[in-house]
Amino acid sequence: MTVLDDRIEMADTGDELTLDAMFEWLEKMPIPEGYKTEIVGGHIFMTPQRRAHWDIILNIVEQLRAKYPRERVTSDVRMDYPGRLNGLAPDVVGLAEDAKEDAHGRWRHEDVEFIAEVISKDTAANDYGPKKDTYASVGVPVYLIVDPYTGEWHLHTLPKDGRYHGTVSLPFGKEVDLTGTVVGLVLKTDEFPRD
Repeated sequence: MTVLDDRIEMADTGDELTLDAMFEWLEKMPIPEGYKTEIVGGHIFMTPQRRAHWDIILNIVEQLRAKYPRERVTSDVRMDYPGRLNGLAPDVVGLAEDAKEDAHGRWRHEDVEFIAEVISKDTAANDYGPKKDTYASVGVPVYLIVDPYTGEWHLHTLPKDGRYHGTVSLPFGKEVDLTGTVVGLVLKTDEFPRD
């Protein structure tokens, strides 16, 4: 069965579009190796993973390991968020100590303490826009955007009423001070590569 067959079948049944159905379609598609897929607001995005992108992700994960055991740090794993069809796969997630998987075996957004997104050119608007709004609306305490094109990082904290009230932006080389947050450590950025 093809994606087109699935769409025709779904249209014939009148069923409402769901994240599970969309991800099932994606699993059947010939997605090129090295591409990340996400569904943001019902739209499917595929982005190639570049070396600089991966180097930053790995750098952040290695630093987070000072606080988080391996099983509480994830990367590029589907997490469903409220709103219209938000099946997001954040670049780096730090989970609370008592984090639990939902009935489908996915991590719950309620257990997220930290998210980092590394900007890709074609999907940057998602990270700065709808994804940031979604993370703020569910109360993700710490959201870090790392932009290898500008050589800057943007820290968003203090979520309330659907938006972040604390924002700091500094260039690579300046530390990300998370000691006043639930994360409780400092991230070094001097080895983050630029793209």
